[in-house]
Amino acid sequence: MTLKFNTGDWVRTLRRQLGMTQSQLAESLGVTFVTVSRWETGQARPNRLALKALSSLAKTVPEIGPPGGATAGRFEIREPQAPYEPFSAVPIPDFRTESETVRLFVEGERLCYGHIFSPTFGVETALIDPVPHQIIAVYHHMLSQPRLRFLLADDAGAGKTIMTGLYVREMLSRRLIRRVLIVPPAGLVGNWKRELHTLFSLQLREVTGPDCRVDNPFSGIGSDLA
Repeated sequence: MTLKFNTGDWVRTLRRQLGMTQSQLAESLGVTFVTVSRWETGQARPNRLALKALSSLAKTVPEIGPPGGATAGRFEIREPQAPYEPFSAVPIPDFRTESETVRLFVEGERLCYGHIFSPTFGVETALIDPVPHQIIAVYHHMLSQPRLRFLLADDAGAGKTIMTGLYVREMLSRRLIRRVLIVPPAGLVGNWKRELHTLFSLQLREVTGPDCRVDNPFSGIGSDLA
């Protein structure tokens, strides 16, 4: 009689027969222990490469055996049923989306690589008319540094906010930074927030003292740009 069971049961049984923790199994497979945990709890299913690696490990344990191997009479991995089971990590593709939505998605992906074709892509997407010293500061000095250590100390009205916004926009476009914290004087918070949003489409969250007393404003959704 064949015993039906899902992938999570098989992974959990195999790991225990191997005498491994989730972290040890994850390290041997080149994944994170969170991934192994999701497999065992049925929240995700190993992909083909992971199943192949697990099968190789199972061959060293006669009591378990590889999926579909000589001892599969005792254990059999149940294939996902249509449309997909809860433990399946990849849902069935849906091609019923409006063509305009697809076009906008493709255009967004294309613009993500605009900096590869235009070294001053940030200028083209911002509502600014930069002057030479701003271009020199951002593109000749700031962006060329692998770890930025640069002091913008121009006179008032010379465009320090614009240079900062241009640098942040370029770094975000190039996926070189993800989290940004700007700490201006209290009287200039509104000006920084307004200019970065209007000129560079950067929507930063304004963090105040009361926010810090209630919760940690630098964690969770919406905390990357503050």
